[in-house]
Amino acid sequence: MTSPPLTVDGFVSEFLLNLNFDGGVSLSESSTNDRYLALACTVRDYLMARWLEDLRKQKEDQAKGVCYLSAEYLLGRQLDNNLLATGLSEIAAEALESCGLSLDQLREHEIEPGLGNGGLGRLAACFIDSLATLGVPSIGYGIRYEYGIFRQTFEDGQQVEQPDAWLTLGSPWEFPHPERSQLVSFGGRTETYDDDGVTRSRWIPAWNVNAIPCNYMVPGFQNGRVNTLRLWRAKATDAFDLRIFNSGDYEEAVRAQTFAENISKVLYPEDSTPQGKELRLQQQYFFVAASIADFLENVLADGYDLTRLGDRVIFQLNDTHPVIAVPELMRVLVDDRGMEWDTAWEVTQQCFAYTCHTLLPEALEVWPVELLGRLLPRHLEIIYRINDEFLAAVRERFGDDELRIRNMSIIAEHPERSVRMAYLATVAGSKVNGVAELHSQLLRDKVLPDFDEFYPGKFTNVTNGVTPRRFLRLANPELSALITEAVGSGWESDLDRLRGLEEHVDDAGFRSAFAEVKAANKRRLNEVLRARDGFEVADGHLVDVMVKRLHEYKRQLLKVLHVVSSYEGVLSGRIAVEDLQPRTVLFGAKAAPGYAMAKRIIHLINAIGSTVNDDPRLQGRLKVLFPPNYNVTLAERVIPAADLSEQISLAGKEASGTGNMKFALNGALTIGTDDGANVEIRELVGDDNFFLFGMAEPEVEALSARGYRPSEFYQADEDLRRAIDLIASGAFSGGDRTVFEPVVSNLLYEDRFMVLADFASYMAAQERVDAAYADEDAWTRSAILNVARTGFFSSDRSITDYIDRIWHTPPTS
Repeated sequence: MTSPPLTVDGFVSEFLLNLNFDGGVSLSESSTNDRYLALACTVRDYLMARWLEDLRKQKEDQAKGVCYLSAEYLLGRQLDNNLLATGLSEIAAEALESCGLSLDQLREHEIEPGLGNGGLGRLAACFIDSLATLGVPSIGYGIRYEYGIFRQTFEDGQQVEQPDAWLTLGSPWEFPHPERSQLVSFGGRTETYDDDGVTRSRWIPAWNVNAIPCNYMVPGFQNGRVNTLRLWRAKATDAFDLRIFNSGDYEEAVRAQTFAENISKVLYPEDSTPQGKELRLQQQYFFVAASIADFLENVLADGYDLTRLGDRVIFQLNDTHPVIAVPELMRVLVDDRGMEWDTAWEVTQQCFAYTCHTLLPEALEVWPVELLGRLLPRHLEIIYRINDEFLAAVRERFGDDELRIRNMSIIAEHPERSVRMAYLATVAGSKVNGVAELHSQLLRDKVLPDFDEFYPGKFTNVTNGVTPRRFLRLANPELSALITEAVGSGWESDLDRLRGLEEHVDDAGFRSAFAEVKAANKRRLNEVLRARDGFEVADGHLVDVMVKRLHEYKRQLLKVLHVVSSYEGVLSGRIAVEDLQPRTVLFGAKAAPGYAMAKRIIHLINAIGSTVNDDPRLQGRLKVLFPPNYNVTLAERVIPAADLSEQISLAGKEASGTGNMKFALNGALTIGTDDGANVEIRELVGDDNFFLFGMAEPEVEALSARGYRPSEFYQADEDLRRAIDLIASGAFSGGDRTVFEPVVSNLLYEDRFMVLADFASYMAAQERVDAAYADEDAWTRSAILNVARTGFFSSDRSITDYIDRIWHTPPTS
């Protein structure tokens, strides 16, 4: 198979063929969706020959590769990314124009697949992009959810979750292969049997489900490489019982199909119920079991010696969701392939590595023993044996230190008997990495210190990164053009070359061009928000952005208190309105459906926005915007327009963050704590180009140890007291004091993430922001230095670190 010719005429011919013969319509009779699907298929055709050749070559070469196991892939729109990867953007635009069509119109028609929740899924998408760009053989494995992360709407300011039906108009980027399905089993029992004098175990499942692979092409940046993302869709093995249907019981006839296909129905089903927990565990086992079987059966050469599996693959566990893969590989090697336990365990420890993405104990996943035993009985037996042998090794080294043994046991006894998946991953993994220097240090010192002592050298760091192709070249074309003019081409795959921008920072003409790019990006964002939500971003406003998942540790409430304090200052006369820095505060966030406090905070933000935006006393100098359903597509418009990036989590709570990197790369200045990757951003860009505030992690620990009493900070700070009292008064809820009382009480009597303790420092930092922004030229200079000095945060560098420190999977030609 060969690719179509790289000419305008060749593209037109291929486009019309796809429209006529695959779409079944003529150009004159086609709808926008017909044209988009034909365009997507045309771009796909240019990648196809390269993809098939890479698949063939990887199977032939049998070089060591990466299997990236992730429950999320927040991909974003695929059309522009694939046009960029193939170098077809200009040809496609000219070809469509010759047909009387607009590339811009068709690209806006694409529905983004919401197959991730936030940073974790976006990171996975960045990493598979970089693996392809660097030429590393890899497969991304995950779940092809029928409904992705919910579509967020607001009713009376409150979040309402709507289904994300991203497949409604077709999915031209995927290739389903039902003939290559894998059978995944659940439930049942285990039994022992004699195998020529050796006692072995086997699993006798109660029910099965088919895992259907849906393949996506992952092109490298203009290098001819195309890797694979393989997402699994659940399908019943016996989908339809005609006999029952004919008897009139229509629901029962499809019950098995409905039950099985629920597994890949929704990303992260609400797990506050036992049924939700069980479905989540089903999802996790479903995709890793299918992935391991697929790799062993379809990627490895026939007859491959599985004792050498570590020479051929590393399974990277992206957080704890895929950790059930550890006992699954052991089960396959010992039960199905007849390998001795000790040999299988040695192989397994060579084949896994684990990335921890949290410092919050509640985010380290645990599964009740009762649930695991009922759903995966053989796996629970394997986990018990892994734990017994591990604890025996701990005793051999440290003696009968029962406190240490309880602390290190994979099986937790309280509050219920459960399996600690992070511990299992740490015991099984060849390496464990954090995702920023501070996070990795705290992981060793605070979260898993006993394991770090027991496994010297196992823990390492790989600071996260983002792909510059999507988040600079595609998201910010004007800035990209300015960068190319200044440092030359090729920086998209060598982001350290951004350092060359420093040579231009003292050039007034360059600063003026840079400032105009930022102004143009603000105008573009204004057009998007006006059309999308009826919002306006006023000229001359500082665009102050806080976009991330809504969680208390990320401290959206601290930003809220800044807004309320500024508003109250004008109302009370403490602040003259003409002294208020014109500012648009833009929030974007989704709250997990069962997270009540997070949803109350969303309601509060919207209520404050409604009040502040309509108050004539502010003379339009302060606006609060909260566009619903923040996603990658909107991020690509918001991030280039931002002046100020809010990265204000409590020190020691954010693992890394990647939004902080995207904003800095696009010329936003950061206001942030010394937390996560903020530490490395500040070190790189310099203190003069970063607004630091708040306690450092040791100070947080010290305050916690002394006994943190948020009400004392409330009493001691008049501005803080006025802001909280304004919320408590019902000023943002039509006089009803009960609406936001839970938020106020949480701040005053719990405040787990010390919002009130950092308030005064945060307000002082915001005063520095106002003073700095008043000097437009100096601000622009700092913005340029942020771009120039943050090339380190390319996901290409992250993947290179993984290769050097963990995977040892060099690129192949």
